Amino acid sequence: MPKFYRALVESRGELAIGTRLVYPMEKEAMRFLNKIANRLFGLLFTWLCGQRIKDTLCGTKALFRRDYLRIAEGRGYFGDFDPFGDFDLLFGATHQSLRIVEVPVRYRERTYGDVKIRRFRHGLVLLRMSLIALRKLKLT
Repeated sequence: MPKFYRALVESRGELAIGTRLVYPMEKEAMRFLNKIANRLFGLLFTWLCGQRIKDTLCGTKALFRRDYLRIAEGRGYFGDFDPFGDFDLLFGATHQSLRIVEVPVRYRERTYGDVKIRRFRHGLVLLRMSLIALRKLKLT
């Protein structure tokens, strides 16, 4: 978290997001289809948001309260159905013209708990959110 805090206080960005796709990861850290989808969403988000975004679903993010409140205030613009909040923050930050900065994080194989994402069901929801963002950010 100190790296995320530093990125904010040094004004490198208003939303600091983790990216797990920089350092080598352990063999079972991320399923193959998740890696593929993550890379595709990264390309899509880089284009949609006009900022480089490699890892859309890394759960580690940081922003100042004032910026979160601005994003939350406009939440209805894209719809309030993001199951994890990642796309909500990324699209909301873009809509509020906030700079997004990536912070590399190490990602290891899970040693406890269960994976929360249901690849296909949640993938369709996330794709639907991306289509809404396409319409709102690029086609209006």
